[in-house]
Amino acid sequence: MNHSENKAVREPFVRIAKRNSIYWTKAVMIRVLAIIAALVVDALIIYFVTKLNPIKVYVTMFEGAFGTKRRIWITVREIMMLLCIAVGLAPAFKMRFWNVGAEGQILVGGIATAACMIYLNSLPTPLLLLVMFIASAIAGAIWGLIPAIFKAKWDTNETLFTLMMNYVAIQLTSFMVALWENPFGSNSVGVINQSTQAGWFPKLFGQTYMLNVILVMALTIGMFYYLKLSKQGYEIAVVGESRNTARYAGISVRRVIIRTMLISGAVCGIAGMVGVAGADHTISVNTAGGRGFTAIIVAWMAKFNTITMILITTLLVFLDRGAVEIASMYNLNEYASEMIMGVILFFLLGCEFFINYKLIFRTHKEGK
Repeated sequence: MNHSENKAVREPFVRIAKRNSIYWTKAVMIRVLAIIAALVVDALIIYFVTKLNPIKVYVTMFEGAFGTKRRIWITVREIMMLLCIAVGLAPAFKMRFWNVGAEGQILVGGIATAACMIYLNSLPTPLLLLVMFIASAIAGAIWGLIPAIFKAKWDTNETLFTLMMNYVAIQLTSFMVALWENPFGSNSVGVINQSTQAGWFPKLFGQTYMLNVILVMALTIGMFYYLKLSKQGYEIAVVGESRNTARYAGISVRRVIIRTMLISGAVCGIAGMVGVAGADHTISVNTAGGRGFTAIIVAWMAKFNTITMILITTLLVFLDRGAVEIASMYNLNEYASEMIMGVILFFLLGCEFFINYKLIFRTHKEGK
C-alpha cells in the first residue's frame, strides 16, 4: 500500500469547512427549513406532553398575536421596542464590542424621559417630545460611554463591565421610583400625567402607536445606511475585523470605540423613551423587561443588518405573544410556552452553523 492509499484510508468520512460566501437565497432557505423542523419538533412535544392538537395550538398562537386589530397593534408596539434595542446594539456588536448593557441603557433613558414628563409637563407637546428625545439619548450615551472609556484606555472586559452597569441602572431606577412613587409606599410611579397625557406619544393617523413605528423605522433605516455606506461605518467594520489592521490603516481605535458606544447607548436610551412615553407611560425596574438580552439574539442572527432585524424581531415577538396566548387558552404554565419558543430559537441559532460552515463528505472509495 503506497502513501496515497494510506492517505485515502485515513481521510475522515466528513469534514467541516468554513464557507467563503453563500447565496442569500440559500441562507434564507436554510432558515426556513430550520423553522419548519422546529415547528415539527414543537408539534410532537405539544402532542405528547399536553395531548393537544398542534394545528389548533399554532392557530391559537397566530390569533394571540394578530387575531384582532388591538392585538395587531400591541404586537407592533412590542416589535418596535425590541427592534429599537437591536438597532442600538448593531454598531457595537459589529465592532466586536460585546455590549450586554442594553438593559441599563434602556432604564436610564426611561428615567430621563420620566423626569422630563414629571418636571417639564407644562411645555408644549412637540417641544416636550424633543426634549425627551434628546435627554433619553444623552442618558443612554453616557451609560454606554463609561465602559467604552475603560475599554479604550485600559482594555477592560466590556462584557462584565456593561453587565455590571445594568445592576447599577436597576438600583438607580429603584431610587427614582421611590422618589416619584404616588401614593407614597406603593413602589410604583403609576401612570405619569394620566389626566393631561403630557409627554405621551400622540396618536398619528388615528393610531396610538404610529409614532413608535415612525421613530423606530427611521432609526432602523438610518442605522442601515450608517453602517453600510458611511466612513464611520467602514471604520467600525475594520475595527471589528482586526484592530491591528485598523491601526495600520491609520484609524484611531480608541476614538472609534468611544464614538460607536456613544451611538449604541444613545439608541438604546431612545428605546427607553419609546417604552416609557410610547407604551407604558410609567417607569419601573421592569421597563426593559429582559428585551436587552433578547435583542442580542436578534442582532446576532441578523448579522448586524438592521433591515433583516425587522423580520427576526417580528418572528420572536410573534412567538412570545403566541406562547402567552396558548398558555392562557389551554391553561398551561409559563414553562410550556417558553419551551415551545426555546425549541424554535434553538433551531434558528443552530442553522447558523450550516450557513457559516459546510460539511464535506468523503467521495472516493477505499482501495482505489
